[in-house]
Amino acid sequence: MATLQSTGEVGAKAAASAKKAAEEFRAFLLKHNVLGLAVGVVIGGAVGKVVSGIVDDVIMPIVGVILPGGEWRSAQLTLAGTNAIKYGDLIGRTIDFLIVAAVVFVIIKGLLERDKPAPAAAPATKSCPECLETIPAAARKCRACGSTV
Repeated sequence: MATLQSTGEVGAKAAASAKKAAEEFRAFLLKHNVLGLAVGVVIGGAVGKVVSGIVDDVIMPIVGVILPGGEWRSAQLTLAGTNAIKYGDLIGRTIDFLIVAAVVFVIIKGLLERDKPAPAAAPATKSCPECLETIPAAARKCRACGSTV
C-alpha cells in the first residue's frame, strides 16, 4: 500500500533537499575559487576597456602623427582583384597588443611588489676555526669537533 504524504511533509523534504544542494554548491564554489575567478574575469574585462580606451584615444593618435600618412592602419598590398594583404591592420593590432601587454605587466608587477614580504633575516652563524663547521654565532663550543670557539 502506498502511503500518502501530506503537502507539508513534501514541502519540508523539498526545502531540506534544496538547502543541502545550496550548501554543497557554496562549498564547491569556495573550494575551487570559482568566485575569485569570476571576479577576476569581470575586473579583467573592465581593465581591458580602460586599457583599450588609453590605446585608442591617447597612444594611437600619437603613433598616427609619428608615422607618415594618417590612415596607416588601412595600408595594404593588393594582390589581384579584391584580394589584399592588409599589413597596416596587422601592424596596428601588433602595436595594440604590445601596449596592452606592457600596461598589464606594469600593473601586475606593481601589485606583486607591494605584497612582497620582507626577506627573512639570515640566521646569525659563524664557522669553527678548526673544522670549518657552521655553528650558531652564540655557540662557545663546536658541535662537530668540540673545540672552543
